[in-house]
Amino acid sequence: MRRNLSLAIAVGLSAGCALRGDVRRVELQVASLKEEISGGDAARRAQIDSILALVAAVQRALAAQQAYIAQMRGDARTDVLAVQQQLVAIQELTGQSQQRLTDLRGRLDAQARQPVPPVDPPNAGGLPVGPSGNPAGPGPDQMYDLSLQQYRRGSLGTARLGFREFLRVYPTDQRAADALFYIGETFAQENPDSAAAVYQEVVKAYPNSLRAPSGLYKLGILAESRGNKAAARTYYQRVVAGYPRSDEANLARDKLQRLGR
Repeated sequence: MRRNLSLAIAVGLSAGCALRGDVRRVELQVASLKEEISGGDAARRAQIDSILALVAAVQRALAAQQAYIAQMRGDARTDVLAVQQQLVAIQELTGQSQQRLTDLRGRLDAQARQPVPPVDPPNAGGLPVGPSGNPAGPGPDQMYDLSLQQYRRGSLGTARLGFREFLRVYPTDQRAADALFYIGETFAQENPDSAAAVYQEVVKAYPNSLRAPSGLYKLGILAESRGNKAAARTYYQRVVAGYPRSDEANLARDKLQRLGR
């Protein structure tokens, strides 16, 4: 358009002697060109304004989105910090609980490793005695039953202490062999060597009791679990030979058949 306008002006200037009508036509062309240019600029300005408005809207949307993302990051950072603090608190509590359990287990294990106390005569420890001459406090039935309940509940350390106290206070009770055998049972899973030593004591101290064949059979089981088939076979043979009518003898015969005589 600017080129056409320049050409029109150039033609008008070069035609210095042109008629007034020609000049009028040039003036009309110039006006027309100006209108075209003005109209074109308005349209472009409208387009530019529209584009600028769109850009402004996009910028506002981006600003809002960035603000939302910043808030989300802040919230997430706060949540992560809270979770970390909770984890630290849990770890501290867990560590304290674990330490307490370790200390308690250590005390129980230390007590459990103590050897079975020798059989003392009644009231040898200077305990107060009742009218019957027996030490005052829980009677043999109550003490034995409470220890057996602890054993059946799985409180092996407590049961072990109870049975040991029963043997110390009531060494001649008819359930003394049972109490000693159960002490061995409390060791069976966690300390097989201690269990074997107690089973040997049962067989030695109470050879005529019903727990003697049980102790020998348990010794065979422990030997077999360690891969010592010869020792296991010896214990099973002692059960069959020494206590042929016991329930353990039938079990020992089956074991001997499986191991091969």
